[in-house]
Amino acid sequence: MNSNMTPKAIVEAITAKNTINHVVFVGCGASKADLYPAKFFLDQNAKKLRVSHYTANEFNYSTPADVNENTVVISASLGGTTPETVEANAVAKAKGATVVSLTINEAAPLTKDADYVIIHDFASNYGAKLEKMGNCLQLAVELLNQVEGYEYYDDMMAGFDKIYPFIDKCAHEAGKVAKQFAARFKDEPVIYVMSSGATHEVAYATSICLMMEMQWINSGTFHAGEFFHGPFEIVDKDVPFILLMNDGKTRPIDQRALTFLDRFDAKVEVVDALDWGLSSHFAKSVVDYFNPFLLSAVFRVYAEELSYAREHPLTKRRYMWKLEY
Repeated sequence: MNSNMTPKAIVEAITAKNTINHVVFVGCGASKADLYPAKFFLDQNAKKLRVSHYTANEFNYSTPADVNENTVVISASLGGTTPETVEANAVAKAKGATVVSLTINEAAPLTKDADYVIIHDFASNYGAKLEKMGNCLQLAVELLNQVEGYEYYDDMMAGFDKIYPFIDKCAHEAGKVAKQFAARFKDEPVIYVMSSGATHEVAYATSICLMMEMQWINSGTFHAGEFFHGPFEIVDKDVPFILLMNDGKTRPIDQRALTFLDRFDAKVEVVDALDWGLSSHFAKSVVDYFNPFLLSAVFRVYAEELSYAREHPLTKRRYMWKLEY
């Protein structure tokens, strides 16, 4: 196991040994969602690399046939102990793939079958909470650039240089609007969440983790582009929605959904990357891929304020880590 190499150095080492034609992202829950911006980036830009994104146990039980020595499997687990993801590393290794794992704990079980490990921060500040997402995206950028070439590589590197202090600053400025959100939404029995583009699975994680797991609030999530293909039928006055609005190519999708929600006077909380000046700091060529960082960091403050208003700590669980399941 090699730990604490840079994403660039890791990819250089991998491509020196093998021809890579398949990248697989594997995780569970919030960690799976943190891998999605990298998957989205490769979907948008790769012309040769095949890209897959799996919840870990599906990867374990239904492993893609072409996982082999030409595959890089990138896995993530915050504490490095998620059993399904630990097993996914072993499955990938047995198939001959190169495994790169992201975690906060160098001694975690996740590192056992990993060829390379990136140890990231989480607790230091709001920016640090997105280092897992950022390291994964950097791995994707390096894979694309070294395997195929990437026109906007320098723009992405400039973005990585400033994303963490930028989002930490934004999160610290979100307290007032977050408190207002908490006061409005604290008694809601169900809250729907949606977004699009690279932020799609930020909405997913907001729903299944921050709402359902950490607050025991019933929640549903869907891509904003799918809103008009079923979910919009539940829209009515005061039905609660959270809309994470992107600044970039998929913004018209989010805007269309917001227009409909406002038309029927739904109870909407919009967290808009444009309001936080994302495109003033990041090049238009790559701004899409930094939306999930900003919206995740800012909404974390919203979730914290919601937990205070409901007197329900984000750490409170009934089943997770307490039962055999």
